[in-house]
Amino acid sequence: MAKSLEGVLTKKAHSKEKFTEAQVHDLLMCADPKDGYEYFSKNFFYIQHPVKGKLLFEPYEYQINLLHSYHDYRFNINMLPRQSGKTTCASAYLLWYAMFHPDQTILVAAHKFTGAQEIMQRIRYGYELCPDYIRCGVVSYNKGSMEFDNGSRIVSQTTTGTTGRGMSISLLYCDEFAFVQPNIANEFWTSISPTLATGGRAIITSTPNSDEDQFAIIWKESQDKFDEYGGERDDGLGRNGFHGFRSEWYDHPDRDDNWKKQELGRIGEERFRREYGCEFLVYDETLINSIKLSELVGREPIMKMGQVRWYKKPTPGNIYLVALDPSLGTGGDYSAIEVFELPSMIQCAEWQHNITPVQGQVKILRDVLKYIAEEIGSDSTNNIYWSAENNTVGEAALVVIQDLGEETFPGLFVSEPARKGHVRKFRKGFNTTHGSKISACSRLKFLIEEDKMKINSRPMLSELKGFIARGVTFAAKEGQHDDLVAALLLIVRMSVILADWDPKVFETMSVNNHFDEEWDAPLPIFISSN
Repeated sequence: MAKSLEGVLTKKAHSKEKFTEAQVHDLLMCADPKDGYEYFSKNFFYIQHPVKGKLLFEPYEYQINLLHSYHDYRFNINMLPRQSGKTTCASAYLLWYAMFHPDQTILVAAHKFTGAQEIMQRIRYGYELCPDYIRCGVVSYNKGSMEFDNGSRIVSQTTTGTTGRGMSISLLYCDEFAFVQPNIANEFWTSISPTLATGGRAIITSTPNSDEDQFAIIWKESQDKFDEYGGERDDGLGRNGFHGFRSEWYDHPDRDDNWKKQELGRIGEERFRREYGCEFLVYDETLINSIKLSELVGREPIMKMGQVRWYKKPTPGNIYLVALDPSLGTGGDYSAIEVFELPSMIQCAEWQHNITPVQGQVKILRDVLKYIAEEIGSDSTNNIYWSAENNTVGEAALVVIQDLGEETFPGLFVSEPARKGHVRKFRKGFNTTHGSKISACSRLKFLIEEDKMKINSRPMLSELKGFIARGVTFAAKEGQHDDLVAALLLIVRMSVILADWDPKVFETMSVNNHFDEEWDAPLPIFISSN
């Protein structure tokens, strides 16, 4: 409910008043375009401390530097630890900017509705406790926006793909931008950038999350401070025109090594490194440990065959696993092919597409198998194993394989054996159930975290960073894909079967030198006759 403009909490718009000399001095100091924000913050901006209650804001040294970053650069991005007062600094600066710069539109975009309301609440609290001779009168005053009698306004919204579209924004403030869903953050930034290009300013502040989200991209580009001639720029800006500011957990005067020790014991190393060390560790509960994910580095393919990316050429003497996770090919989910070398478990190649029909997907699978067979020569008959998921769309893939002739596919078609206690009609390929997926996820986690599997693909690493716990299983974050991971899980399941008769593969796949006995002992070889 809007507050009454006649009440003591707000100042009536366009009201006349008298000033003392001291008040005129304070007003002029606050209006100073060079450093008025600092004078205002230290003398007239009150905060609501969670323990001590109402307090005049007394910024620490790093907070003063943060305010300088806000003011001195048109575009700035700021990476700070949790509970470092970044929202308080922003609230003070935005209130000052609106009251002492006429006809400005300030947009506050937060990753959640509650976050946007919290920022506005701090701005409103600071405004309500500000003396009348300093603050502007208001013509509109509510929980989501404030409009002053100098023509400036502050509007808060949740960050979406259309936030700010159609607005003439003078100053954009993005709070906790790293935690906006990646697809929404990308759409939002694409939508808002043209508005800023007309003369607007931008302040982006967050604790880091993934190293591939929009916040991370902007931050990394802000740290690239070399010009086109290889020399370092002298304006403090990165190649994207942003100035990057960072503070450390120990910049806060109340935090020392003893505090760090206690916090580590309370939240653990991973969370401490992310929340206070400002390391780009994925915030969500990923299948693979987020610290490990931050250490993995992909590389460019050594060659491309159509849309198949090759990271390592096949060589004689090694075993090759090729798995297809099919899709409808109608522009939704992607189909994917993964190629791994055994016993090294090195990723050799991958393919991914979402508009190739099932027939085309199977033909690409066959082309990949033929290329491997050509490269390894006489070893191809017994050293290439391939398979496909047979759930839903996988049934169509099996029909295409049968129509093309399984004998035209080099290598051996691997199928999962019947499970203990189960009597079912034999089907080629692998059927993915909740149990089989969780088991494969567990082994994949072991292989990657114990450095027994080498991932070369950047797209794969990107999917792994978004492959998180969802309910009682693991799946991609909302708005992301996990099709490459699905094909990788098929590779893991194929490896488990091969490990039963290949000692080298067994050593790679072994967890504490034993296996979960999920399947009956396999047949010596998996070939089905037509």
